[in-house]
Amino acid sequence: MAIKINQMVEMFYELKIQNEIVDSNLEKEAICFPYGLGQIISGLESRIIDMNEGETRTIKVPANEAYGEYDETLTQITPIEDFEGINLEIGMTLEGEGENNEILRATVIDVTKEDVTVDYNHPLAGCELEFKVIIKSIK
Repeated sequence: MAIKINQMVEMFYELKIQNEIVDSNLEKEAICFPYGLGQIISGLESRIIDMNEGETRTIKVPANEAYGEYDETLTQITPIEDFEGINLEIGMTLEGEGENNEILRATVIDVTKEDVTVDYNHPLAGCELEFKVIIKSIK
């Protein structure tokens, strides 16, 4: 029986970007989610609807249906004084609060004596995602 809206789906996955495994739960517990409520990325959700319990499939999700295209305008240069007391390193993730109390995450991409450049894009923005998906159960 194929997946239908609001059914609980248990799924194993392996995520590759450019043939490199970046995430997997194949040796762990399956994720469990109600299908159709947007709890997994839309491009993956729309591609598993016709899968059946026990089925395995390789699924490619383009960036625009995953974490979006990379947006150069989402980088910001800020005076280093704004980060006083923080031991900044390239690649570290910073968290802050937005105007509407939402949590904002940014990645440090450059540090000079005067400025810090941060990137508000999701770390996987601009990436085509390749999933190996195994449907454990559909309830």
